[in-house]
Amino acid sequence: MFEGQPKGLYALALANTGERFGYYTMIAVFSLFLRANFGLSAGTAGLIYSVFMGAVYFFPFLGGMVADKYGYGKMVTLGIFIMFIGYLLLAIPLGGDTFALIFMCGALLCVSIGTGLFKGNLQVMVGNLYDAPELQGKRDEAFSIFYMAINIGSLFAPTAAVRIMDWAQNSLGYSGNDAYHFAFSVACLSLVVSILIYYAFRSTFRHVEGTSADKVNETGEVVELSRQETRERIIALVLVFAVVIFFWMAFQQNGLTLTFFADEFTAKSATGWQGMSFNVLNLVAIILIVYAAFALFQSKTTKARAIAGVVILASLGFLGYMYVTTSNQVVSVSAPIFQHFNPSYVVMLTPVSLAIFGYLARKGKEPSAPRKIAYGMVVAAAAYAIMLFGSLGLPTPDEQRVAGDAAAFVSPNWLMSTYLVLTFGELLLSPMGISFVSKVAPPKYKGAMMGGWFVATAIGNLLVSVGGFLWGGFPLWVVWGVFIVLCLLSAFFMMTMMKKLEKVC
Repeated sequence: MFEGQPKGLYALALANTGERFGYYTMIAVFSLFLRANFGLSAGTAGLIYSVFMGAVYFFPFLGGMVADKYGYGKMVTLGIFIMFIGYLLLAIPLGGDTFALIFMCGALLCVSIGTGLFKGNLQVMVGNLYDAPELQGKRDEAFSIFYMAINIGSLFAPTAAVRIMDWAQNSLGYSGNDAYHFAFSVACLSLVVSILIYYAFRSTFRHVEGTSADKVNETGEVVELSRQETRERIIALVLVFAVVIFFWMAFQQNGLTLTFFADEFTAKSATGWQGMSFNVLNLVAIILIVYAAFALFQSKTTKARAIAGVVILASLGFLGYMYVTTSNQVVSVSAPIFQHFNPSYVVMLTPVSLAIFGYLARKGKEPSAPRKIAYGMVVAAAAYAIMLFGSLGLPTPDEQRVAGDAAAFVSPNWLMSTYLVLTFGELLLSPMGISFVSKVAPPKYKGAMMGGWFVATAIGNLLVSVGGFLWGGFPLWVVWGVFIVLCLLSAFFMMTMMKKLEKVC
């Protein structure tokens, strides 16, 4: 998994980890902040949330076009500084009046523009590391590792957001609404770490910071794509973009309707193993066990296997100690903390998915990237089927709000299971999709095509607001059923286009 990868991959991945930690710390509480601080309805909060998410993923298209002309490294650096300004403005508590709302929108615009310059172009640089003939076969693995690093950043974000808000309220005496701004300030600090990592290890990837106008063939010679081949590749990418819109529409409900469900319909406490899952340190211990287990069987030296064995025993010992000392305690469950399950599952499952696809590749049976994307849509539908069954018999959100002591609550296991299955779909779709774009995009339009991937994500994020508008008078099975149908229709469309897509792989 990690063998033979260029050092530049790890430098770029770590720089992205810092930025993603700050972003997801903010996102973990953003929709709740909108309702608490400004008194907005679920629909209005969902609209602002989805417009912001859409902007975050639309601006990479413009950022990519600029970088194709002026260089990827310059845009990445500029993006970090603009994002920093945006998060700094968000960290200023101004109350809940109209001026504060406008001020917040200006801050969100800065974050969106900065992300547009940073995110897509950093991923283009990762892809460019693998244009060398000897590294081209490691591209999919590289983007899986890169994607795992993103989720390491987001894994700790919900806990950081909840803990710093508790500290601001309980230790510093700030009001609940003002405490949200402390969570936003974490993003400022994380960007400082990100830029320090970027420049400390810049020598490992400096050669891919410029533009990439030509393709290098297997002999190292520069070749030009024909107009017909360029057209075919762009059409294939646009078809993929059209499908992933609906995946992101469904997936990004984790910050909206799934968070609303956690806040309004999920039990507020847990005990035993379930309660332990809400402590991020326990999840880290499980992650260490997974990676050490792979190292135990894959390492080539006795020393490495011994270290892996020690890590497994130490992690199991830690989990055993935590169970003995905390399993009888009642753990308070807050809605934002559920968002640490998805990134923890991504980090846990990445080596598993790589092992499975590596085995299939050796047998000559590994699915193509477009086929993996189609499978990912089916899996996403299955995730929302879990929510549908878990919601049967529950009142509508409007009825729940006025139910008082008669309100109905369900086990956290429904959300935890949904996030697990949704993560399987994400691993089939997102890193493979990014790798596909990096591989297929015509060299002269790499930045723009990677930006196109994010435009599709942006449109999907704009459609996230549909969940917010459904949240209220509709039965919950209707809310989840909408996402099931859209995911299945997208998978069907993808399969009908498979020959055209696999032609350019």
